[in-house]
Amino acid sequence: MKILLAACNAKYIHSNLAVYDLRAYASAYQEHILLGEYTINQTKDEILKDIYLSGADVVCFSCYIWNISFVRDLLEDLHKILPDVKFWTGGPEVSFDAEAFLRRTPQVTGVMVGEGEKTFLELVRYYVDGVGTLSEIPGIAYREGEEIHHNGWRELTDLSEIPFVYEHLEDFENKIIYYESSRGCPFSCSYCLSSIDKKLRFRDLDLVKKELQFFLDHRVPQVKFVDRTFNCKHEHAMTIWKYILEHDNGITNFHFEVSADLLRDEEIQLMSRMRPGLIQLEIGVQSTNPDTIHAIHRHMDLDKLERCVAKVHSFGNIHQHLDLIAGLPYEDYDTFHHSFNDVYRMKPDQLQLGFLKVLKGSLMEKEAEKYGIMHKEKEPYEVLSTNWLSYKEVLRLKMVESMVEVYYNSGQFQNTLEYLVPQFADAFTFYEKLGAFYEKKGYSEISHSRMRRYEILLEFLREETDLDADVAAQHMLYDLYLREKLKKRPSFAADQKPYESAVWTYRKKHKISKTAHIEAFPDGTTILFDYENRNPLSNNAHTETIELDLDNIE
Repeated sequence: MKILLAACNAKYIHSNLAVYDLRAYASAYQEHILLGEYTINQTKDEILKDIYLSGADVVCFSCYIWNISFVRDLLEDLHKILPDVKFWTGGPEVSFDAEAFLRRTPQVTGVMVGEGEKTFLELVRYYVDGVGTLSEIPGIAYREGEEIHHNGWRELTDLSEIPFVYEHLEDFENKIIYYESSRGCPFSCSYCLSSIDKKLRFRDLDLVKKELQFFLDHRVPQVKFVDRTFNCKHEHAMTIWKYILEHDNGITNFHFEVSADLLRDEEIQLMSRMRPGLIQLEIGVQSTNPDTIHAIHRHMDLDKLERCVAKVHSFGNIHQHLDLIAGLPYEDYDTFHHSFNDVYRMKPDQLQLGFLKVLKGSLMEKEAEKYGIMHKEKEPYEVLSTNWLSYKEVLRLKMVESMVEVYYNSGQFQNTLEYLVPQFADAFTFYEKLGAFYEKKGYSEISHSRMRRYEILLEFLREETDLDADVAAQHMLYDLYLREKLKKRPSFAADQKPYESAVWTYRKKHKISKTAHIEAFPDGTTILFDYENRNPLSNNAHTETIELDLDNIE
């Protein structure tokens, strides 16, 4: 008897922690359990072939918002070529409407609802040893002939009982490592599935330390904690942060989702001592509109959040990623404009502008009609309009999102934006106008090179504003050289021939590396860009203002 755990990830670099947890929990039957990780970018024929040749008698798919249609398509064809194989599914995309999913997907035998470790172990015993009946297994919905049965949700698992899954790191080469030190969430945000499970559980800290040390010893590049609100329990967060600070290997980065307004002074002071790049923080703001925050059952002290973000920002050692969600109740175009500017002023390293997804099982799904929320019928169930936001306005926000992603989140235009944005009414207006220009010119549907993005920005300034594009061009040149020594100078770069002799003399006198670049700007400033010494957060070259001997230049 062979049972295959199949994961269809969004990208190759992703790994699926869930299927590894299931396999580890059922390790007593490891000789019967196969594991296959695929991506939704692979051809379906390739995956069909692999599953067919696996010889599996039971195939279990892990289902999420990003792969459910892909999995359904696979199931239709798999059932044709493997008519005797039993197909099971699990995951958030099938757990909350398991019976309806079974009616829509006749190829599937059953659904594991909710947490699957204990349920999967009992299913393995059922299929391998013939122990019990399906009717005796909690946490499943299944078909029996023409009838569909639901056995109810299983009790929650003790997180410390789940074995560590990363002993064989070679299986995760070039992939992101996901780690879980807690499950559940103490908050009740209506758009989030984590709010459904109110029982917050933590993995034993002695286990956590041991497992973190494993990552550190193996010099893993990044570990992403999947805890929904990592710092909701102060002692737990402090213990982990202290441990990684005291055992820092100089390489590994740890990613945490936190509520910034819950950060205590003790935690912030600890962060101030961390190596640049040791940790990074993802902070969900979602909205700064009080009516919206109340409607989505979110608890947030915005003033404290802003103070904490500013304090951490002042250290210059921690990447902060702040999130906004468009399409929430009571958030119209103007209030979102305001929310965007509030968050932009916090100077996050990345500003993620997302759109509400009405997830199955969430409170938002139940309240969608109340708020006039129209969303896509198929995953990702993204908002189309609300009582406060029209589809036309959603499209405008999509262009703002695109411009923020290209020009802000890329980190490639930092100095240019610091010069340009203050010259517009506000930050949102700048990205809104730039997005409208892309639409007008037909640029929004085209893939552009990095250099072309700079050229379009200059085109925008010259055609749509009264700003001095030549001054902006020099900021752009600075940003370009921050990242790399260009093989070909851009068309908007100032002529360097008058400075060549002085630059050569300076290089020889100060023994400047050939990999470094020296640029003389029209305002009289000369900058040395040192690519052998980079900022560990931004990867920008170290810069130094230098003086050239220009006495012999005409």
